[in-house]
Amino acid sequence: MRVAVTGATGAIGRALVGALLARGDQVTVVTRDPDRARSSLPGTEPFAWLEPEHTPCPPGALSERDAVVHLAGAPVAQRWTDRARRSIRDSRVLGTRNVVAGLAAAEPRPRILISQSASGWYGARRSERLDESAPAASGDFLAEVVVAWEKEAQAAEGLGLRVVMTRTGVVLSPSGGALEKMLPPFRLGLGGPVAGGDQYVPWVHLDDVVGAMLFCLDSSEARGPVNVTAPEAATNRELAHALGRTLRRPAVLPVPALALRLLYGEMSTIVTTGARVVPARLQALGYPFAQPDLERALQAAVHAA
Repeated sequence: MRVAVTGATGAIGRALVGALLARGDQVTVVTRDPDRARSSLPGTEPFAWLEPEHTPCPPGALSERDAVVHLAGAPVAQRWTDRARRSIRDSRVLGTRNVVAGLAAAEPRPRILISQSASGWYGARRSERLDESAPAASGDFLAEVVVAWEKEAQAAEGLGLRVVMTRTGVVLSPSGGALEKMLPPFRLGLGGPVAGGDQYVPWVHLDDVVGAMLFCLDSSEARGPVNVTAPEAATNRELAHALGRTLRRPAVLPVPALALRLLYGEMSTIVTTGARVVPARLQALGYPFAQPDLERALQAAVHAA
């Protein structure tokens, strides 16, 4: 398969590109920095897209490809100043709009668009089990971003593409993401449940993020929103205790919500609230999870770091 990937130099992108190359696919990396991509992702064909939020994706990067995987977007894990909010929203909404504009001009155009999305669609929903049919949260910044983001991706259906929006949860990865920020205090024995610990964390190991994307590329029945999370979410308390056991460190020191609020502002709600997201669509399609068990997934991620 010939696949174009945006956001390929991020943690998920690097892992996905490696998996695509390993199975013999041809990979085009669409990036702001072709020189960096050329050195960090050998075996790929870099293609420059210097202003994703302001210009259409170059049709030449997409023409004669079978599929596009769109992963690019500004990091969410930062203090949400007005400027950061604009960056988070515009990089996803305008960036995706410009991917679709590039697809419209590509000839022949790809048949498949996998567009990264997020479990932030669901907002804070306590213990309710949430599959892909659950409505988006209202009055929630991230949910509003995800709704607009997915709407832009869905526009590619009008061009004849099969479109999948991968609503990815909290990724357990050897580098980057939530786990990287959790490891230092936990290794010092200073970790513990956050804000009481009862909120659900829709976790997923990086192996299954990549595996699910490959599965959606290959499965003609995969379309629309697809939750990319482990089969069972864990509470924040369960996650903290499992990480403590993995590191052989105590994990009992509570972290009050107020402390996180003072440190990160509104962004702290990602940690202090939660959603019990389930991957109903992946399960219905028969996706075989590589890392369905939390403790083993943490061990795999920590030991690979």
